[in-house]
Amino acid sequence: MILLDHNIPKGQVESLRRARLRPQQIGREVGRPEWQDLEEILRYLHRLKAATFITRDEGFFLRRLCHSNYCIVIVGGPVAETAGYIRRFLRHTAFRTKRQRSGKVVRLLPTRIVWWGIRAKLQQRLLW
Repeated sequence: MILLDHNIPKGQVESLRRARLRPQQIGREVGRPEWQDLEEILRYLHRLKAATFITRDEGFFLRRLCHSNYCIVIVGGPVAETAGYIRRFLRHTAFRTKRQRSGKVVRLLPTRIVWWGIRAKLQQRLLW
């Protein structure tokens, strides 16, 4: 399941749907609009299996949030390019499957991908 935070603009969500992804957005298809608290979102993610939660909130880039049930992706860069970053990430050979993404907290930047993993003691980096 691709789960989008409420802070992903509607036009970017529609772009992902046109690309044949089936994201669900917090406050529209799932959850409540007031789910802005990190703990409320984490409670929901813990009940899902192999979810990928995508947000623009940098406050989610914490190593302690790594969990085997889900992946958290923080999109940096211009807001107007959010959907492009997400599509590019989901097609990347290192993150293409749910299994490859699970257990990671990932930050997408214009020139690189940086992430924490459950068993990694150091941040991982990859140019793209």
